[in-house]
Amino acid sequence: MNSRIDSLLERNRAYADAGRHKGATIFPELRLFVLTCIDPRVDPANFLDLRPGEALVARNVGGRVTAEVIEQIAFIAQIAEAAIPEGPLFEVAIIQHNQCGAGALADETFRRRYAERIGAEQSSLAERAVIDPEQTVRSDLELLRSSPAISARVAVSAHVYDVTTGHLRTVGFPPRVGAATP
Repeated sequence: MNSRIDSLLERNRAYADAGRHKGATIFPELRLFVLTCIDPRVDPANFLDLRPGEALVARNVGGRVTAEVIEQIAFIAQIAEAAIPEGPLFEVAIIQHNQCGAGALADETFRRRYAERIGAEQSSLAERAVIDPEQTVRSDLELLRSSPAISARVAVSAHVYDVTTGHLRTVGFPPRVGAATP
C-alpha cells in the first residue's frame, strides 16, 4: 500500500545521504525562535529561506502565543542563560498572516462544534481567532513581553506575512532602551 509519506521518506534519504543535516547545533545559529501558523503557505523554511540549525520554529493554529508557547520559550531561555551569562539571549519573531484559517474561530457555529470536538470552552477559542493579523500579532507581542516566565533578555518582534505577495512586514519590534513600546 502506498502511503502519503512514502515520497517524503525518499526525500529524507536523499537529504541524509547528502549530509545536509550536518553542522546543525541545538542552539540556533541566528539566535531566533520563530512562531508561526501551521498553514502550509506559511512555512518559514521557505519564506525566510531558513537552513537547518538557523532557528527554532514552533507552529500552531494561527501562530498564536499560548501557554504552551510561553513554556517553550521559557525552557529555551533557561537553557540559553546557562550558556550565555550576560546580554541578549535570542529573539522571538511572532509571525501571523492574512487569509488565516484561524479566522473560522470567529464563527459561532464552527467554534461550538470544534469546542465540543476537543472538549474546550468556546470563549477561549474565540480569543484565538485571527481576523486582523496585525491586531492579533500586536496583542500576542504584548502578551509575550508581559509574561513573567519570559526573561527580559529575550527580545520579541511581531510580523505579518502576506500569502498573496510573499512579503513579510514588521509591525512590532524590540523596544530600544528608553523608547516606548510600539
